[in-house]
Amino acid sequence: MQLKNASQVTEIFLLGFQNVQRFSVLIFPLLLMTFCLTVCGNLLIILLVFSSRSLHSPMYFFLTQLSLLDILLTTNIIPNMLPIVLYEGRSMPFIGCLIQFFLFFAVEALECLLLTVMSYDRYQAICNPLHYTTVIDIQFCLKAISFIWLIIFCMILMFAIPMGQYEYCGDNVIDHFFCDLDPILELSCSDTSLIKIESMILVIPIVLCPFTVIIVSYAYIIFTILKIPSVSGRQKTFSTCSSHLAVVCIFYGTIISMYLFPNTEDVKKIVSLLYTVVTPILNPITYSLGNRDIKQAFRKLMGKFLTALQMSWLKSQSPFFIKYR
Repeated sequence: MQLKNASQVTEIFLLGFQNVQRFSVLIFPLLLMTFCLTVCGNLLIILLVFSSRSLHSPMYFFLTQLSLLDILLTTNIIPNMLPIVLYEGRSMPFIGCLIQFFLFFAVEALECLLLTVMSYDRYQAICNPLHYTTVIDIQFCLKAISFIWLIIFCMILMFAIPMGQYEYCGDNVIDHFFCDLDPILELSCSDTSLIKIESMILVIPIVLCPFTVIIVSYAYIIFTILKIPSVSGRQKTFSTCSSHLAVVCIFYGTIISMYLFPNTEDVKKIVSLLYTVVTPILNPITYSLGNRDIKQAFRKLMGKFLTALQMSWLKSQSPFFIKYR
């Protein structure tokens, strides 16, 4: 989308974390390692789900979507953070700043709604197991994902149209490590009250309503688990949703502390760092460590890989053995 009145601010400067230059030698490789591990870990989960028939179920289909969102979020934030850490700031085109914000907003909103659908999936699996396969099938999964993406696309248009018509003539410095909504609006010389009202209203369908659905779903799940007579049965049933519950607590815990409690700018940056950098790397770890099916699929995949590697090595060595036999 072409910005009509943004000619006065064509470039912005991200300050990032100030006074960390002396620690850049440690922070830069840590961020780079986090980026590599996050992308590789989430790609591994996607590969395991698509390559293992035992993981061809709605729960793991939604897990691949969550991994895809984590990859998008990581590639949107960390590569821009690396030069900020090295040089105590970084300049970027204003249009690039807007694109980064829209992608960040889309991923975070999608994850809120996706975690809600995953909690509904766990509710049906535990509370209504006899009707689970008729309620949660591949058509439901595809319709749910398509509907979520359509909602987020419409919400992005609600932000993009008015923001593209604003005049941006303020200071082009943003005291953050990525382009968030409030820092961008502070650059505007126009009346931004409409977009602020829209953002407050959208909190209800994106954050509050999904969070309420998740709480209600897990309330029913916990009551159902407590009715199971055997301890082993309760533990086995709870293990099917423990990973998702841990991800929900981490994700919503950081968001709630960020937007509902007053914090200083430095504290906001640290909290933002948690849900933009730390959470995407914790999600694959959480699902892989506590999930027996993921572990079994990983062992099978590694076994096939090692077998193929061994066969390839034997074939490459066979002329040598034939020659010198």
